Amino acid sequence: MLRLAPVLLGRLARARRWAPVLRRGGTASGEEELFVFPEYEPEPSEAAATAATAAAATAGTEAAVPLPCQERKLGRERRKRGSGVVEAGRPDPSVPLSGVSCSGCGAELHCRDSAAPGFMSAEKFRSLSEGPDGAAGLRGAVCQRCWKLAHYGQALRLELPAEQHRLVVSAALRRPLRHGRGPLLLYLLDVLELPDPVLSQLPTLLGPDVPAAGLLVVGNKVDLLPADSPGYLGRLRQRVTEACAQAGLRGAPLVDIRLVSAKTGFGMEGLVSRLQRSWKCAGDVYLLGATNSGKSTLFNTLLRSDYCKSRAPDIISRATVSSWPGTTLNLLKFPIINPTCDRIFRRQERLKEEAAKTEDQLSSEEKKLLNNLKKQGYLVGRVGRTFERQKSRAVIDFDPDMLSYSIDEDPKPLSKKREQREEFTYNEVKDARWCYDTPGIAKENCVLNLLTDKEVKLVLPTSAIVPRTFILKPGMALFLAALGRVDYLEGEKSAWFSVVASNLLPVHVTSLSNADAVYKKHAGHELLKVPMGGEERMKEFPPLVPQDITLKGIGTTEAVADIKLSSAGWVAVTAHPEEKLLLRAYTPQGTALVVREPPLLPYISTVRGARIPGTAAYRTKKPPSLVENLKTTGRG
Repeated sequence: MLRLAPVLLGRLARARRWAPVLRRGGTASGEEELFVFPEYEPEPSEAAATAATAAAATAGTEAAVPLPCQERKLGRERRKRGSGVVEAGRPDPSVPLSGVSCSGCGAELHCRDSAAPGFMSAEKFRSLSEGPDGAAGLRGAVCQRCWKLAHYGQALRLELPAEQHRLVVSAALRRPLRHGRGPLLLYLLDVLELPDPVLSQLPTLLGPDVPAAGLLVVGNKVDLLPADSPGYLGRLRQRVTEACAQAGLRGAPLVDIRLVSAKTGFGMEGLVSRLQRSWKCAGDVYLLGATNSGKSTLFNTLLRSDYCKSRAPDIISRATVSSWPGTTLNLLKFPIINPTCDRIFRRQERLKEEAAKTEDQLSSEEKKLLNNLKKQGYLVGRVGRTFERQKSRAVIDFDPDMLSYSIDEDPKPLSKKREQREEFTYNEVKDARWCYDTPGIAKENCVLNLLTDKEVKLVLPTSAIVPRTFILKPGMALFLAALGRVDYLEGEKSAWFSVVASNLLPVHVTSLSNADAVYKKHAGHELLKVPMGGEERMKEFPPLVPQDITLKGIGTTEAVADIKLSSAGWVAVTAHPEEKLLLRAYTPQGTALVVREPPLLPYISTVRGARIPGTAAYRTKKPPSLVENLKTTGRG
């Protein structure tokens, strides 16, 4: 009887459903009102996973190795629980460095020290490097840190000083000139972080000895912000322009300012066209920016666009993308395609053809991807490829004698041929211009530096932000998790406070007289959510430090300023004309509190539903998503 190999079955992960929930409570005087958005499900206990790991560790080298099917099942269960409990591989200090970079973060692969960048277990390192190809067998492999980030969402702490990232970038920019031209600097700026904390450091980073031929500033993550009024993208672009002027950028000429979403593809085709028109094949390109600005996501999107050589996506692995700051540790690169006149023409013809399509003309796979992106962001774009190489069908070799066996003997294992990894030829890259992804520059005075990997995932928004608006009277306080607080101390009338932050962060409204008690009781617990870990966690977490703010209202529909609570989000304050407000805002000690005037989204308080009766909250409202290069009407 002939048996075939087991069929690999896919499993769809169940998505958690989140719903806005209003909870009401009160003090003895009945003053307190509590709002939590959205409702959270308690995380399953990790005790079972921890106990299993401990048992395996104590079993020593004689412990039984699980079967492949059991290992896959354990992995699925761990990911489903979100436990992130993964056994670390064993190091071997006697093995020399490989000289091969991790395809995910750029660090040199080795098995010497588990706390150093680029580490992988000694067993895996040997299995890949001791074959016929030697160290070349490690090409395309990822280090243990990238593996855990991608498969378990677990961030490993590395013994790497923050200044090391800056040194890597500075050294790369000071390389000898290639092709007789200085590099084009593509600075990626997170529009949620305006004013950008690293942009002003760019002249110092470059120094007088970096002859950059041009600077292109890209405002990223515009997909996360709702449209508060018509023409809001033009206003956002103006805010980025003002940030560049305030940063005192000089030396490298400013080529252009673009707004994109590297994640959903909005503005990406326009960015590629702009890069090809302005730079063509004159020199290398470096992606610069602060941590968590989205450089690796942009790198991956450009890698699968018309900006890179057609064979590059089959040869170069994607960069590791994670919410954990500082994922990229060294340089990653792909070769830029030469934008000849013929290629530019063919690309323009494809863009015209795709822009004329309607959603009902897309394939089922394209529709599925588009609908998924619409759920993640307000602005979506479709990034295609004009010069994609046609792949030949793989030829399957098999031996009938190896497949057949009698009932009395075990099946013979099929001989596995080592998969040949594609490589660039010398002629393809000898004169190539390269696009480099560089390590992110660490942000100082940032609340993310105080958080664990689980807390960072809750704080950084990964889907379209739904603004939450509250109308507060003097003598009330608003908490954004346990990371920020705004007190309304003095004023004649009520004012509107619109929270623009991750949908996973809870907002809590209470009386000013009860605010300190609320923080003391609930910081570190489920009610305020972040930080998490109870009293022990809060003992090491910095206390909230106040800063008094005086504002003067300009209208009931237009915010006067944003109170930016470091990288946790901001609160837009809207008040009656000429109304004077005295506020007191708090952020953790050592983090930056910024009063942003003018506000980024001045009309954000109008993006709301009806007032919830008997409360200070308004119902939330999520504007529809917009697809950039797709007709909105169907065929007539």
